[in-house]
Amino acid sequence: MIHSSSVIDKKAKVSQSVKIGPFCYVGPEVELSDDVELISNVHIEGNTKIGKGTKIFPFASIGTQPQDLKFKNEKNSLIIGEQNIIREYVTINPGTEGGGSKTEIGNSCLLMISSHIAHDCKIGNNVIIANNVPLGGHVTIEDSVVIGGNSAVQQFTRIGRLAMIGGMTGVLKDVTPFGLSIGNRNYLQGLNLIGLRRKKYDNKKIMGLDKAYKEIFSSKNLHENLSKINGEYKDNELVSEVIRFIEKDKKRPICSPQN
Repeated sequence: MIHSSSVIDKKAKVSQSVKIGPFCYVGPEVELSDDVELISNVHIEGNTKIGKGTKIFPFASIGTQPQDLKFKNEKNSLIIGEQNIIREYVTINPGTEGGGSKTEIGNSCLLMISSHIAHDCKIGNNVIIANNVPLGGHVTIEDSVVIGGNSAVQQFTRIGRLAMIGGMTGVLKDVTPFGLSIGNRNYLQGLNLIGLRRKKYDNKKIMGLDKAYKEIFSSKNLHENLSKINGEYKDNELVSEVIRFIEKDKKRPICSPQN
């Protein structure tokens, strides 16, 4: 069902089960999969693919040119997965040559009002980004992350799986998996224990992670602290995930506790 007031380019690939309300625009390179719904006043352009069952609310702008002065109209793309909810005034930009030319969003994410996903971002599954949260370019958000309202994430930042960012936090440093990060300039307050328990992780492994957390962040020299652990937690996949995250990019600053 397509409302008569909407403009859908003849070259766009639109599934027969798509619902498009009034005053929408869909450009020639756009692909809308089964059961996608554009409520009204939604603008989608560029080489943009949107997966099955994704619902987009009024005044969202999807696939428009990256906000990067280095962008020279090179070929790029935006891939949005299935069953996402994209609320009012959300903006999502495609990639640039400097970042692989692709922005990607996984499945079952909730992007709340006025959030912004910049060029070359990689967003996992089941991510919640609250109201008025901008992500700078090249940001990586792993699965099941929650970012509180009015926070801001600096370009190139990584946020690990199941981490939680408190509201009004300036995220300048990478947040390890399962971390709880807050502050005007972010620091670690502890572990996202509620999130871990909701995922039904074994309590013994959570306690092991908590112990390892204290050892990893016992001083500012994280890599020296990791070497002291020396395989002590090799049977705890939660600890192993944190260690892999820290060691994956040794040039990036890691968010640590204040004390």
